[in-house]
Amino acid sequence: MNKTIAGAIFALTCSTGAAMADGHEVGACLITKTDTNPFFVKMREGALAKAEELGVNLSTFAGKVDGDHETQVAAIETCIANGAKGILITASDTSSIVPAVQQARDAGLVVIALDTPLEPIDAADMTFATDNFLAGELIGKWAAAALGDEAANAKIAMLDLAVSQPSVGVLRDQGFLQGFGIDLGDPNKWGDEDDPRIVGNDVTAGNEEGGRRAMENLLAKDPMINVVYTINEPAAAGAYEALKSIGRESDVLIVSVDGGCPGVENVKAGVIGATSQQYPLLMAAKGIEAIVAWANDGTKPENTPGKDFFDTGVALVTDQPVDGVESIDTTDGAGLCWG
Repeated sequence: MNKTIAGAIFALTCSTGAAMADGHEVGACLITKTDTNPFFVKMREGALAKAEELGVNLSTFAGKVDGDHETQVAAIETCIANGAKGILITASDTSSIVPAVQQARDAGLVVIALDTPLEPIDAADMTFATDNFLAGELIGKWAAAALGDEAANAKIAMLDLAVSQPSVGVLRDQGFLQGFGIDLGDPNKWGDEDDPRIVGNDVTAGNEEGGRRAMENLLAKDPMINVVYTINEPAAAGAYEALKSIGRESDVLIVSVDGGCPGVENVKAGVIGATSQQYPLLMAAKGIEAIVAWANDGTKPENTPGKDFFDTGVALVTDQPVDGVESIDTTDGAGLCWG
């Protein structure tokens, strides 16, 4: 897995020539959820690097916080007005953003979702993303195997993203539960499962302070929580601090998704038991290439066979491998991490 992903990332350094459409420089936009989360910082770096390589004039925008839908809508309108050929977007509200995305497509722009599929997924021309359900499923399977027989007695805290339930949060949450062996309710939303092992769900906004606050809320509900699912590694770091404040940091299993360098370091340090690593540089670079192809000859990228998006890969990172769940260790994870 890691060799395949590393090879794909390396291949992106090969130049494919300058981007021109009808003799004019191609304009593109990148719209992320925030400009502070390390994942989106690295995504922006990857997009800017590929844009410079291909001669694309890239404008970048971000919400003030994760969930800032209005700023993203305004950014789409600006991109249309500025004559961009395409938009890359990680949507904060994956359903409410669809009318603005359709406006861009009607104006002739190609719209590529990065990391977070829109609802419905075909509201964008293409999605370059981690298989987020699989990312959740990997950490769920790992956690259940790590607990062994005690998985039947687990007390699980679910630290999700936002009350609007964007698709990325739903997919990771539901993947974790399925991997852990918990029957899902409606797979298109989280929080409706009735398994008594789930203590509850709370939201984090994908940041450390939100993770700390959500963990404190769920500990107030049941102080004997022993498994914590987190939407991402900043939320996991906050959850750990909340557990540490009551002396529970060494006897609770935390799992997460991202694979940033700080997160991999936290796996190595034992803060996080396992994380599913994703590859924002690859998403961003592939997105820029797709806009160039669209501008030049109207070509759109194709889905990964058997999926309704282009899968940019995922690998479980842990120093405590378990039977039946493929993983890489933190040394390999550090070689592929970002941030």
